[in-house]
Amino acid sequence: MISKNVVKELVDQWLEGKEYFLVDIEISTDDRIVVEIDHADGVWIEDCVELSRYIEDHLSRDEEDYELEVGSAGLGQPFKVARQYKNFVGKEVEVLDADGKKYRGILKEVNGNNFTVTAEEKVKVEGKKRPELQQVDHAFEMDKVKYTKYLISFK
Repeated sequence: MISKNVVKELVDQWLEGKEYFLVDIEISTDDRIVVEIDHADGVWIEDCVELSRYIEDHLSRDEEDYELEVGSAGLGQPFKVARQYKNFVGKEVEVLDADGKKYRGILKEVNGNNFTVTAEEKVKVEGKKRPELQQVDHAFEMDKVKYTKYLISFK
């Protein structure tokens, strides 16, 4: 079986000096290798092809047969690394917290492992009969939520 560390080293070498970043590497028991990369401005297919060729040039099919797939992290997919959070600051996201509650709002800030989402919610205001819509900040830890993903809008 091909080692994930070997593939990661090859990807890291290719990424050196580029604005792309590694999101994930998965290797199945039957040596199906899936590499996900991302970029603040999106991923170009030509770059996926270039990375795929780079990996193939450095792995020997004589030693171990494998299937290789290189692609982007994909819009609408849950974030896997902190850099994805940073790329979507100011954009609308959906968060599913550890308790199973969903929040939709604007990703306001990212600080280390923590991030804040500002959601518009009805809040009971003292002295008023009806709740009012207000901007409410919700703080989360990346490793304590079930997922966070970008909400695609066609407005």
